[in-house]
Amino acid sequence: MRGGIVLLWSVIATIVLIALGVFGSLIATGRITLFPTPEPTVSVAPTAEPVIDTSFTVTVLNATPQRGLAAAMRDTVIAAGWSADSVIDGDAGSEDFATTTVYYATPADEGAARGLAQAIGGADVQLNAAYQPVDDPNTTDVDESAVKQLVIVIGLDRTDAGAPSATP
Repeated sequence: MRGGIVLLWSVIATIVLIALGVFGSLIATGRITLFPTPEPTVSVAPTAEPVIDTSFTVTVLNATPQRGLAAAMRDTVIAAGWSADSVIDGDAGSEDFATTTVYYATPADEGAARGLAQAIGGADVQLNAAYQPVDDPNTTDVDESAVKQLVIVIGLDRTDAGAPSATP
């Protein structure tokens, strides 16, 4: 009988040691986390209500290979209420911009940018001062008192061919 008890304890000890080894390796390889950190919740930032604010100057840049889009977009902006002398059109430095985007310089300008995006039939809206006029080339800050400007960069989604589809 004594031999049976020793065998039983040996089997139990072996099972426990194997289970602890498997569990320890899962923890060591990162497949099991004992104390997981909570995932951060994603909150949607409120967006400004679109408003048509014709006090902004508008620059229209054609970033596609199709000619004439900037002039046509300029006419659309003028038809939406901007004066002809406050809307300039031209070509961008590239011809492969994917999506038409309205850029604005400060968070306070978001409503005007969204209004312009609606006026041209829809476009992405992005905060970025890269296209804003700069008086001093050594200054990177956006001057609130400077000319208020919105920039439309026309993308391939506005060409006759449309935006290229993603290939898998």
